[in-house]
Amino acid sequence: MKKEDKTLIIDRIAEELGKYSCFYLVETTGLNAEETSALRRECFKDGIKLMVVKNTLLHKALEKSGLECSEIYPALKGSTSVMFANVGNAPAKLLKRVQKKENPLPALKAAYVEETVYLGADQLGTLSSIKSKNELIADVVALLQSPAKNVISALGSGAGKIHGILETLSKKED
Repeated sequence: MKKEDKTLIIDRIAEELGKYSCFYLVETTGLNAEETSALRRECFKDGIKLMVVKNTLLHKALEKSGLECSEIYPALKGSTSVMFANVGNAPAKLLKRVQKKENPLPALKAAYVEETVYLGADQLGTLSSIKSKNELIADVVALLQSPAKNVISALGSGAGKIHGILETLSKKED
């Protein structure tokens, strides 16, 4: 491969790294064409971009991107596919769903999610349980709404009593 071609590929990978907030490195060597095609379809449905890369080119793209993820470099062995996503737990959930079909592939090698590096296939459970930014915002909104709903319902249920008390007090003044 010519040096110019390599430079273009490195730039393209670095550009993808900049577009997405997280990426997963997975091993897909043992998948046949049908399984790979099914994986690509699932990725597309979930808003995940799947890209097969050469390890040396990915290494250079990671260095170029400026991300603090040097712990990932040892995982760049064998065949590597990169799953890019903006929702941190989406690739992990997809991998767990695909692996339920009694196929250990694609296997997680490493992941970079929310500026944290996760190494090894044993981290898949942890990654799938991470809440996305939208899920965390929804939890905070629900927590903030709960006390307000309680106050409103208490006022609503006691509205008749308050009205009665105010009416009684106004009659006593007359």
